[in-house]
Amino acid sequence: MPVSPAADTPPSATAPLLGGVPPAYEKLHRTFRWAVPEFFNMAEVCCTRWACQPDATKRIAVRSYLSGADDHFYSYAQLQEQANRLSNALLAQGVVRGDRVAIVMPQCFETAVAYMAVLQMGAIAMPLSLLFGPDALEFRLQDSDAVLAIADARALDDLRLARKRCPALRTVLGVGVPDAVLAEADCEWSDTLAQFSDRFALVATRADDPAVLIYTSGTTGNPKGALIPHRALIGNLPGFVASQNWFGFDPYSPPSEHLAGIAQSAGDQNTAVFWSPADWAWTGGLMDALLPTLYFGRPIVAYNGRFGPQTALELMQRCAVTHTFLYPTALKAMMKAYPGAPGQTVRQQFDLRLQAIMSAGEAVGDAVFAYCVQQLGVAPNEMFGQTEINYIVGNCNALYPAKPGSMGMGYPGHQVRVIDDAGHECPVGVPGDVAVNRFDVHGDPDPIFFLGYWKNEAATQAKYTGDWCRTGDQALRDADGYLWYQGRSDDVFKAAGYRIGPGEIENCLVKHPAVANAAVVPKPDPERGAVVKAYVVIAPEFIAKQTANTGAEADFHAELTAQLQAHVKGLLAPYEYPKEIEYIDALPMTTTGKVQRRILRLQEEARAQDAAQACTPPRA
Repeated sequence: MPVSPAADTPPSATAPLLGGVPPAYEKLHRTFRWAVPEFFNMAEVCCTRWACQPDATKRIAVRSYLSGADDHFYSYAQLQEQANRLSNALLAQGVVRGDRVAIVMPQCFETAVAYMAVLQMGAIAMPLSLLFGPDALEFRLQDSDAVLAIADARALDDLRLARKRCPALRTVLGVGVPDAVLAEADCEWSDTLAQFSDRFALVATRADDPAVLIYTSGTTGNPKGALIPHRALIGNLPGFVASQNWFGFDPYSPPSEHLAGIAQSAGDQNTAVFWSPADWAWTGGLMDALLPTLYFGRPIVAYNGRFGPQTALELMQRCAVTHTFLYPTALKAMMKAYPGAPGQTVRQQFDLRLQAIMSAGEAVGDAVFAYCVQQLGVAPNEMFGQTEINYIVGNCNALYPAKPGSMGMGYPGHQVRVIDDAGHECPVGVPGDVAVNRFDVHGDPDPIFFLGYWKNEAATQAKYTGDWCRTGDQALRDADGYLWYQGRSDDVFKAAGYRIGPGEIENCLVKHPAVANAAVVPKPDPERGAVVKAYVVIAPEFIAKQTANTGAEADFHAELTAQLQAHVKGLLAPYEYPKEIEYIDALPMTTTGKVQRRILRLQEEARAQDAAQACTPPRA
């Protein structure tokens, strides 16, 4: 999901033209048909069917990467056995079909087990990031009426604070060192699972039944819970396969073979190994990495640590990673740390085996695109989507050429258009809203669509214009059919790959006694795309603490900035705190009292342009 047009992204008018839609792309769309069964369960296709194969004890599902130590390997048989034990344990705790179960976990084997266990019993998995503070956890747990939480030891303290106002939350199952976990959780992972049977009868869920509840940031107010059905995984697969250059399969065999997940369990020739630093608590990590990799019976590498260029390259080297999803910010960091040496590319230096790189979260510019091609040996496939309708647009260099800076085109099975306010398709070169139709080009329902926003029918209806679901992202289409990102039509933005909703941060800032009002906007940043910036109006009782002395005022602002940043970090998530705060007398408002963030956003963009021009040396 790009966040802002990259400075080196060519506009449609100057983009290289191919003479029309690539023939391979046109054929793929024309011949593709959906096959959505009445009954479908994510856990069954991602784990159970592989655990039933003769090689289940040898087929690796999760490889836990440990820097400086031996890795741990877990088979599909082990994944199913542990998931069965956990499903039985959850039943004993009173979890029933349709209940929401929070999963506050990092990339690790236990997280994969948790998802499989919750999904196979017909409950709804609710991923929550370890970065969330008590306020962020409290709102999501309270709004969803979650009955149980499976949490890493690092989340237990914040979960304890949040739990005080979440009456529906009956049980917290802690994962970690037993003695430390039991001090704050109701029960401990290993001991609990050991008490239950490794046999469980999978619940027969319909394809339309809810599977996952993911809270996504909105423009105003609190985050909205997007309810994702089991069938959404099917809707993800064309984009996943295409963006991963067919994920080790033959791109010229019938697409239906790949989407059915046919991979011989014995002597399987597919050697794909997947890794991404994307958190499995987000749509990108869960729906674009973990679940589709398991769907195809391939191993995924789990790394429970901070991203770093050296760590990433060493991980991909040791684990022989062939396919990956890397945010542009991660690629930029790798480009700076390892630009390549004369006579030796980064691919050669680390003996990389990459066959595909998918990138999303913000625009991939020319510089990053060139780095991937020249140093990593793979042209990146940019992808665009959102939690509600994921994996809908992108590239596939294995079948048709990507244009550096372009979002790509609609993936097979998705009827994607750029539409105006009335729902009509915009002409070539005219910006409009990226939208997806409920039906594909053959008139069949597209399985990618979410069921709606949790307890918010009005917001669900506002997402649609007829059969078109609007993304809220603006783009224009060139003569070849490629889309070029233009910006958000609302105030949600991306910072360093994280989706930021200003409302939640503004609400948190206003809770501080020194803040009368606040507005949050993106500030353009060459490395991260954008950073969070807050405009703050100081409360009257605190204004008296300032003096007319410029130096004293500067010291006061510096001290207050540090307090407000710590305030947001402590209550929300580290990536949400404002990296910069500007103090103003009043926020720009409409006559109806709404903050005009657009004015502030345009002001930041103008300042960034002025700064860039000031740094540009004059031509000789």
